[in-house]
Amino acid sequence: MANDFRALLLEKSEDGVSASIKQLQDEQLPEGDVTISISYSTLNYKDGMILKGIGGLVRNYPHIPGIDFVGRVERSEASEYSVGDKVILTGWRVGEARWGGFSEKARVQSGWLVSLPKELTEKRAMAIGTAGLTAMLAILEFQSNGLRPENGPVLVTGANGGVGSVAISLLAGYGYEVHASTGRLDFSDDLKSIGASEIIAREELNAVPERPLLSERWAGVVDTVGGDTLAAVLPQIKSRGVVAACGNAGGIKFSSTVIPFLLRGIKLSGIDSAMCPIGKRKKAWERLSEDLSAAALDGLTTTISLEDLPELAGKILKGMIKGRTIVDVNA
Repeated sequence: MANDFRALLLEKSEDGVSASIKQLQDEQLPEGDVTISISYSTLNYKDGMILKGIGGLVRNYPHIPGIDFVGRVERSEASEYSVGDKVILTGWRVGEARWGGFSEKARVQSGWLVSLPKELTEKRAMAIGTAGLTAMLAILEFQSNGLRPENGPVLVTGANGGVGSVAISLLAGYGYEVHASTGRLDFSDDLKSIGASEIIAREELNAVPERPLLSERWAGVVDTVGGDTLAAVLPQIKSRGVVAACGNAGGIKFSSTVIPFLLRGIKLSGIDSAMCPIGKRKKAWERLSEDLSAAALDGLTTTISLEDLPELAGKILKGMIKGRTIVDVNA
């Protein structure tokens, strides 16, 4: 039937959370003023947590996960969008508190959408996704605080992940010297191919320093890990340096002192891509469409189907997936 669509549906029982492909109908979609026919979604770290039922991120079941999607407007009650318009959604707790993008259709609020930049295909937009948006927001934070390539090298932690790999490619394109920290040294050549000049083993940044200040090493950091890694880099930031914190794969707590902030004037900035204001989103997407190398982006991506998601969820949580993973929801 025309109103039927496929989706990866999560259901919860006493045995835990299970995922299966279900045939649903339009009437089951949540409220919203725009209905989207989805082309692609992505697999992110948060999606992996949701698929595995970790962290209590989803309160109501059954549930369709997927925090990103791109597609075409199928129905619209909003003046800003017409049938056939291509749109992107990332964040706004879609895929977490509301049904998301691991589906052939979605219904959302028009204020959460961004028009697909004309320079981007739908598939490349999802190769960027939340990860790329987060990376660009971190770089905009660098630039708004005057951190330029001539200030010194910048570090990207969790470099093999989606945020890390897109950040490396963007930073290298802007002329920064990029150091990449990873727990997968077998991927070193891949990281160098997208712009990293130095590879640092994750273990080097696992120990919290005993002294509040160490030798100045990096002018800035895009930190996707948090925890002890964040604690380890703060004493090594150059004067007036900027640390953009945008992930917690290594833990939500870290121990530090005020000394790097008082004596070196460094700045620790939180990057919130989920609830980022729409004006800032549009600016970031325009920059991404203009500045991110298409060749580098294509080399970072793998395409999967809805059926592949349950197996890959565990792998992304273990850091076993590199780059970006696109979900072709119609495959």
